[in-house]
Amino acid sequence: MEARKLPLRSIRRWTLFAAAVVILASCTYSVPEGSRLKSENERKKTPDFALKDSTGALVKLSDYKGKVVLLNFWATWCGPCKIEIPWFMDFQKTYKDRDFAVIGVSLDEDGWESVKPYVEQKKMNYRVVIGNDQVSQLFGSIESLPTTLIIDREGRIASMHIGLVAKNTYQKEIEKLLEAPKDAPKTGVVRVPGGEFAFVRTK
Repeated sequence: MEARKLPLRSIRRWTLFAAAVVILASCTYSVPEGSRLKSENERKKTPDFALKDSTGALVKLSDYKGKVVLLNFWATWCGPCKIEIPWFMDFQKTYKDRDFAVIGVSLDEDGWESVKPYVEQKKMNYRVVIGNDQVSQLFGSIESLPTTLIIDREGRIASMHIGLVAKNTYQKEIEKLLEAPKDAPKTGVVRVPGGEFAFVRTK
């Protein structure tokens, strides 16, 4: 039987509940480490999307092929997200000249009303767009925040992290992918017809 897809409001409730459980369970909770990058054969193509940023410019994930991308699903009310955002700003500043980019997909229900002031206040230096249930389902239904994907130069998912992980876990994965040869064999991709949002598949 197919798993039920949670709406954004349910994501918020479950994220807050999970955070409360962590706090109550232990004052010395440690951020998990040790996640590994998937092997070349394990990596799957990343679904494509086209969403607008705060200036109205269209952001297409497929346009970032050739770069290593940190794709972060977050919300302004998400506590762990607030911890990670400064890390991602550091990564954007440190690695932007090495074909790296951070993209933040906010799942705030009220959209830019909350997100735009937050982005301006925090001086977030990377692209931010507003997601929705359709985008969430493209990625297998985002049920917890933060959820972060590290995408290789070929547009494939190299790792996926649900919840808060250590900054150096992200850093090690990013650096390893950046060290991969830029002239690695390319895999042709096409967009599946049928609307603005489509999965990307190999030819």
